[in-house]
Amino acid sequence: MNYKATIEEENKEIAKRYKNLLKETYQTLSRSDKLMIRKAFNLSVEAHSNQRRKTGEPYIFHPISVAKIVANEIGLGATSIAAALLHDVVEDTKYTLDDIERLFGETVARIVSGLTKISSLKKDKDHSIQAENFRKMLLTLHDDVRVILIKVADRLHNMQTMDAMPAYKQVKIASETLYIYAPLAHRLGLYNIKTELEDLGLKYTEPEVYNDILSKISESKEDQENYIKSFENTLNSGLSKESFKYQIKGRFKSIYSIRRKMRKQNVSFDEVYDKFAIRIIYDPSSKDEKFDAWKIYSIVTDYFKPNPSRLRDWISQPKSTGYEALHITVVGPEAKWVEVQIRSNRMDEIAEKGYAAHFKYKQGIESDNGLEGWLNRLKETLENQSINAIDFVEDFKLNLYAKEIYVFTPNGDLKSLPKGASALDFAFSIHTDVGLKCRGVKVNGKLVPLSFELSSGDQIEVITTSSNKPNARWLDFVITARARTKIKTALKEQEKKIAEEGKAILARKLRHLKINFNEKSLNELVVFFKLKTSFDLFFRIGNGAIDNTQLKNFVSQRNNTIVNFFKKRLTRAPSKELINKEEVSTKYDDLVFGIEEEKLDYTTSKCCKPIPGDKVFGFITINEGIKIHKKDCPNSISMQSNYAYRVIKAKWIDSTNQEFKAILKVSGEDNRGIVNNLTKIISNNMDVFIHSINIAGNEGIFDGKLSISVKNRTQLNKLIEKIKKVEGVKKVQRVNTM
Repeated sequence: MNYKATIEEENKEIAKRYKNLLKETYQTLSRSDKLMIRKAFNLSVEAHSNQRRKTGEPYIFHPISVAKIVANEIGLGATSIAAALLHDVVEDTKYTLDDIERLFGETVARIVSGLTKISSLKKDKDHSIQAENFRKMLLTLHDDVRVILIKVADRLHNMQTMDAMPAYKQVKIASETLYIYAPLAHRLGLYNIKTELEDLGLKYTEPEVYNDILSKISESKEDQENYIKSFENTLNSGLSKESFKYQIKGRFKSIYSIRRKMRKQNVSFDEVYDKFAIRIIYDPSSKDEKFDAWKIYSIVTDYFKPNPSRLRDWISQPKSTGYEALHITVVGPEAKWVEVQIRSNRMDEIAEKGYAAHFKYKQGIESDNGLEGWLNRLKETLENQSINAIDFVEDFKLNLYAKEIYVFTPNGDLKSLPKGASALDFAFSIHTDVGLKCRGVKVNGKLVPLSFELSSGDQIEVITTSSNKPNARWLDFVITARARTKIKTALKEQEKKIAEEGKAILARKLRHLKINFNEKSLNELVVFFKLKTSFDLFFRIGNGAIDNTQLKNFVSQRNNTIVNFFKKRLTRAPSKELINKEEVSTKYDDLVFGIEEEKLDYTTSKCCKPIPGDKVFGFITINEGIKIHKKDCPNSISMQSNYAYRVIKAKWIDSTNQEFKAILKVSGEDNRGIVNNLTKIISNNMDVFIHSINIAGNEGIFDGKLSISVKNRTQLNKLIEKIKKVEGVKKVQRVNTM
């Protein structure tokens, strides 16, 4: 791309773009607003005066364009426009955040800070700068949603002007856009921007597919216009008779959504039956917008036959993005299926501009439904900043694109949840404490497992108990970011308690073995057991994964001076920083299969080469046993769709945290409350789960069996000793069968 312009021409163009920015603002600007924007513009021009974009254009073109998207397409006010003009100043020029705060105040500085990337991190394999930048940006939702909105605008303009970049960068930025920025725009109600981001993302990730669909849409443009005219002419008399003021717009579905339909349905472009949508946008003829929408629906279905399974009422129950409309699919002219969207001017404005842009800063109204509710719940989720950045972004993303279901509380209140949400997700959506103390759930009056997948219309009642504790298994079936974050936080607290106990046990045992409990011996133990941190060590001693025998092996090796000499030469002790980390590092070293988490023989596939920690599944082959594939393996779709019966659930685990099933036979005197006392003992032991209890009483004595899950033999022995102390229990022994 050859850019040629004189300094004079550039200055004229900059002035012209600035005037257009002010002219095309969505909100009305006061004199003080204009002064602040002018001040921000002047600073940005001066700061970026020596910078050029890859195209050769002056860099200032970019901040002006971003500010224009923010002002016009998203509909934000003066503070956001000024921040958009300044968004790259701290990152790329001599100006600091202190300078921005001094000149423009704390609010603008905070927004600019949220938009400034992290330039470097400590060299650590566990860190991803990309993920950390996402996390930093997302955490600003705590304070100000405007940071995210400006970032989406910034990303849109970068995507619009990416042609001058090398191909590998184009693919990286486009993939990142499809992964998080398009879903973010969708969730924030920015439908036009979301569509453009998706289309541009496809343009750079699959250029041939993009260009093919684009050319086919262009070819059929005239046919589309004629079709819309035919549709409008048919409806005209019916709508005019009811004195509706309306306009009918038609548009092709986005290139990305057509591509998605082609993939999902495995059809060609010509076989996608609802390629375009028609919008009827009306001025309400009464105070009741909803009544008018259904009236228009009635008129449309008088002329065109509807598909009843494709009716979507987003007016009675708006989407959590704030979106409102009535969607119907009808057999239109020429017997073609066409989607019709019915919405008022107000609904259209919210859909076009994004409810997020003006619900709070323009109207100052807060409620707990729609987007406001989602943002409030999200802020709570974001409180936990301690989890790994990649996990953080993954958890956050779960809630972005998910389709919604609507369920009821026992009082009849409506709750929206992502499709695929479990009964436990619902418990956490009520309150964190309700989720953490959830013992059981009733759906439509019937007791169901916590993993039960909810459907629209379900009525749910949560049963809680103060003694209940979350466990790691819960993470296998919760899908909402809030539930996952709260469970992880609670598990970390449990780990800390176990580690504290383990530290005290280790100090006691080392004293017994005549070894000093100090940093040097801890370092040696961490190296010996191939761990990363001292916290790992304490935790594994606390849960019994490292027992007396293993500690004695350490002592004997430590005392072997020759072996010890060479070991010291060959192994390097972990750094102090690493040793003192308060987290259990997971070392995925084992693979388990099915619901029972059995160990089976397997080989890894050559097509996707999975490694420990990857999300995987097993595929039972005819001649080669079980083959392990990554979930995003290129062959996974064909295997899942054609041979679902041969697919087996699989996951990587840390063998030190693996659970084992054990059966205990218990007998003794039949005292009142014996079952209650037994279950209390088991449930109060961390990470011990009851599978089944079978106890029978006969003339003053009882006999029974308990099926439980434990981490290791040490934990089981401790539990047996505690059960023996229960009043009435005479004998406890381990057996093989129920």
